[in-house]
Amino acid sequence: MPYELKIETAFAAAHNLLNYCGECENLHGHNWKIEIYIQGSELDKSGMLIDFKVLKEHTDTILDTLDHTYLNKLPIFEGLSPSSELIAKYIFVELEKKLDKLPVTVHKIVAWESEKAAASYYR
Repeated sequence: MPYELKIETAFAAAHNLLNYCGECENLHGHNWKIEIYIQGSELDKSGMLIDFKVLKEHTDTILDTLDHTYLNKLPIFEGLSPSSELIAKYIFVELEKKLDKLPVTVHKIVAWESEKAAASYYR
């Protein structure tokens, strides 16, 4: 697809990793930076793939479910280790649902848990 948009946003939350041998199995938190990549080939009458404002609103709705929570206690991560990989996947799937009526596709979600460590999810 010839067009790609990217927005960056963030949320803060606590978690602990399950079935992990190390410090991260203890309760700790991160300020996750999230990158959202959207692709498409059709521009609207104003020459845009999707209005950044619309994309940000949909993304914020999803991140509001994660922000300032203990991720392990959320139903979406029940019995799972809320890793950066699974956080990226969750955001991807939920954003796909919100954008399903628009001529765009979610290309990739990147979840940065620190300045030097990130996980991506894409299809």
